[in-house]
Amino acid sequence: MTTGGHGADGVERRGLMFVLSSPSGAGKTTLSRMLLEREPGLKMSVSATTRAMRPGEVEGRDYFFVSKGRFETMVEQGELLEWATVFDNLYGTPRAPVEAALSAGQDVLFDIDWQGTQQLHQKASVDVVRVFILPPSAADLEKRLHSRAQDSDEVIRKRMSRASHEMSHWAEYDYIVINHDVGQAFAEVQSILKAERLKRERRIGLVGFVRSLQGQLQG
Repeated sequence: MTTGGHGADGVERRGLMFVLSSPSGAGKTTLSRMLLEREPGLKMSVSATTRAMRPGEVEGRDYFFVSKGRFETMVEQGELLEWATVFDNLYGTPRAPVEAALSAGQDVLFDIDWQGTQQLHQKASVDVVRVFILPPSAADLEKRLHSRAQDSDEVIRKRMSRASHEMSHWAEYDYIVINHDVGQAFAEVQSILKAERLKRERRIGLVGFVRSLQGQLQG
C-alpha cells in the first residue's frame, strides 16, 4: 500500500471514500457542494458514462465519456467500483483514479444512490464511509421539490414514491443525518468526515510515529 498524505500532526494517512446518498430533494447536492468548497483534501468522484457530452461539459471534469463497448469492457475487466443503467445510459466509477487518490491521502466524495453504495462497499468496505441524508418530514421533502421549480407535479409524485423506496435502505449506512437545517446538517456531515479521517486504521504512518516517540522517551 502506498503511503498517503499528511495530517496536521505529520502522520501519513490513507484517503477514504465519502458517500452521500439521499432521496431527491433532501439536500445531498447542496451538502456535497459545501463540503467541496470548505474541506481541503476532498475531491468529487468523476464517473464514466455512455451518454453524449452536453454543452459546457468537460471531459475528465464532469464525466469520462466512453462508448458502450468500452464501458462493457471496463465492467468485464473489473475496472469499475460500481456501475448502473440510468435512463438507457450507463454510469460507473473508474477504479484506478479513485485508488490513486486514496493512496495519495486524498479523500473522494461520492454522490450515488443506495445501489451504487452497496457495490462500492462490497468491493472496498474498509475505505468507504456511508452517510444517508433524510428530510425532516414528507411534507418538507415535497415542499423542497416544488421550490426547485424543475419538475412537473407528475414527476414530483414519482420522486416522492421513489423516495420511500430509497429510504428503506437507511439501515445499510454508517451514519444518518436528518436535514432540518442545512447549516446544522453540514456541521454534522463535516464532523463525520473529520472523525473518520482520524481512525487508527487510516493513519498508516502511526506505527513509525509511535516507535519514534518511544525511542525518544527511552533515549
